[in-house]
Amino acid sequence: MRILTIDQAAVMSTDAQKSGKKVVTTNGTFDLLSVAHVRLLEAAKKEGDILIVGVNSDASVKALKGNDRPVVSEEERATLVASLRAVDAVFLFDDADPRVWLSVIKPDVHVNSEEYGKECVEAETVREIGAKLVLAPRATEIKSTSKRIEDIVQRFS
Repeated sequence: MRILTIDQAAVMSTDAQKSGKKVVTTNGTFDLLSVAHVRLLEAAKKEGDILIVGVNSDASVKALKGNDRPVVSEEERATLVASLRAVDAVFLFDDADPRVWLSVIKPDVHVNSEEYGKECVEAETVREIGAKLVLAPRATEIKSTSKRIEDIVQRFS
């Protein structure tokens, strides 16, 4: 299984960089995995050799999105993301954003969705660790997980 602790992900990153590989990170809740998520992960993978993905824990998803979320448990979300071809490893994190673990894993590139912009919450940390921030195009034609959940609730209410 490619689900690691943050410390194991940091070792993986360091070892890969020592062997000349470019390490890329991205993160998200990945609740109800969608085509938009897969496209983000595929775009991230194109930025380097090793893609390590941070998946928000259940507690952090609840803090970010409310008491009705996540719909899918952290173990299931991490397993689903880890099973994707573009992903080399996954770890769970409890923070609301990636700043803490970025300072530990120290990737060469961090990918975020363009909707968050060049000055996203992690931009300063990415600069501080000497990494490059890449903004991936958002799949605007695909409904967000939150919108999809609203549609399901409406349909069955």
